[in-house]
Amino acid sequence: MSKYFPIFALFLAFSPVANAAQPQVLGEFDDWTAYHYKDASGDVCYIASSPKKDEGKYTKRGDIYAVVTHRPKDNSFDVVNFTAGYTYKTGAEVVIKIGDSIFKDFFTSDDKAWAINDKADKDVVSAMLKGSRMIVQGVSNKGSETKDTYSLAGFSKAYKAISSKCNKK
Repeated sequence: MSKYFPIFALFLAFSPVANAAQPQVLGEFDDWTAYHYKDASGDVCYIASSPKKDEGKYTKRGDIYAVVTHRPKDNSFDVVNFTAGYTYKTGAEVVIKIGDSIFKDFFTSDDKAWAINDKADKDVVSAMLKGSRMIVQGVSNKGSETKDTYSLAGFSKAYKAISSKCNKK
C-alpha cells in the first residue's frame, strides 16, 4: 500500500476528520487499488492507480494518479479525475487515450482534471473497463507537455469491488 499512500492521504485530507473513518482497502487488483470510507454524507468508494510511465521535460513533479469515485448518497457514480503532479496551464487541453478512443471533455483546476459532465465520466469509465492501457496528456502552467501511461490491468475487478460496496447497479 505504500505506493498508494499519497492517494490515501489525499482522501484523508479532504474528508471531515471528525465524521470520517480512515479509508479501508477493499482490495488490490493488479495495478489498481479499491478503497472505501464514510464521511458526513455517507459511503464513498474509489479506485486509484499511478502511471507506469510518466514522460515530459520537467525538473520536479508531484504525485500523479487517476481516480474513479462513487458517492451513492449523492447519486454520483463513475466520477473520473486525474492529478497531474503540477498545476495545469489555464485553458490547456487534457487528452485521454484508451485504445482507439480519444477523450477531450475535461476541465482543469490547479493540478486536477475532471470530466465536464456525467456522460463524459461514464464514457471514459466504459473505455477503461474494455481497455488495457490509458494515456493522459496535459500541459503544465510552465508549458511542459506530459504524457502519463497507466495500466488498466485490474481496473475491472477494482471497479466491481467499489460498485458492490457502494451499491452501484
